[in-house]
Amino acid sequence: MDFSISEDHQALREGVAAVMKKFDADYWLERDEDGEFPREYHRAMAEAGWLGITMPEEYGGSGLGVTEAAIMMHEIASHGGGMAATSAVHINLFGPHPIVVKASHEQKQRWIPRLVSGEDQCCFGFTEPNAGLNTTQITTFAQKVEGGYIVNGQKVWTSTGQVANKIMLLARTTKIEDCKKPTDGISIFYTDMDRSKIEVTRIPKMGRKCVDSNSTFIDGLFVPDEDLIGEEGKGFSYILHSLNPERILIAVEAIGIGQDALRRATQYAKEREVFGRQIGKNQSIQHPLAENWMYLEAAFNTAMKAAWLYDNNQPCGAEANSAKFLGARAGYEACLQAVLTHGGMGYAKEYHVERLLREVTVTRIAPITEQLISCFIAEKVLGLPKSY
Repeated sequence: MDFSISEDHQALREGVAAVMKKFDADYWLERDEDGEFPREYHRAMAEAGWLGITMPEEYGGSGLGVTEAAIMMHEIASHGGGMAATSAVHINLFGPHPIVVKASHEQKQRWIPRLVSGEDQCCFGFTEPNAGLNTTQITTFAQKVEGGYIVNGQKVWTSTGQVANKIMLLARTTKIEDCKKPTDGISIFYTDMDRSKIEVTRIPKMGRKCVDSNSTFIDGLFVPDEDLIGEEGKGFSYILHSLNPERILIAVEAIGIGQDALRRATQYAKEREVFGRQIGKNQSIQHPLAENWMYLEAAFNTAMKAAWLYDNNQPCGAEANSAKFLGARAGYEACLQAVLTHGGMGYAKEYHVERLLREVTVTRIAPITEQLISCFIAEKVLGLPKSY
């Protein structure tokens, strides 16, 4: 495997960095305080063409792979914006994958160019409060009617629901008791965010304040037949296509945030003097930061291996899940150590590390917990019996 950075990949990093430098850490601190969606940033990323990096070229995208998407998201995460910066755009990279894989040519023509240009913003109605990660137990139901479906139900943790004009919606079209398998009877729709039928209530949360998360209530939403993706009842299998890319991207985002925090902590340790000497001369400061660097590097290599496997059509479930586990853990530990290295000032917002710690925490929880990843590795890799 070649670990050198190609000219194309270096150019990609430099292009993303050029946009990110216009939105420094103080910009993201302001968004953390006012909670306003970073529209200027989203527009700049769209105008630079980054929202379509993984979309097919024939529909206005760049047609690149998960490796390039990972490099892009890692760079975005490294410039002080934390998960707010990444979450504002990463939905475009893995979220619409069911459209790319299963939508008709007409649907792709209708939907993808508008996602690439930033004209459309999509939110995701997948998770439900009672089902959680057990997706087969969702109860949102799409009843077939003439010309389409009537949808009723409830979703939770719907990100960007306050600003999106489109929603990708997972709903049952056949009741679970009438299905041969629990994974049957689930369909995916991509449709208009009709706010006369969809009520979106913002959830106050720990971090990523400017990228809203919501409880979503759907009451009598009409979805036309032409907004069904693929075959009715096969939606569960369609979402599986995006799970490994999602884990890889979340991993590199956490790693980028951790490396950003580590740089800030290292610089502070070089500059801060106590008792007549730099605090960075003390091994009690040096060694934890050195460990953070090693863990972050190891996690990044795992993530890039997973991306390479995916792009080369090889199995990558173990690597993608491991990358997400290791990346989130390494990023979190680096951010925590950055706060501790700053001492009392680490608790102050002006140094940004407390915000990075709040931002990176979500990567340990979502979209899959560390515990379920451990169960996956134990069962699928080590061959141990299923524990749940």
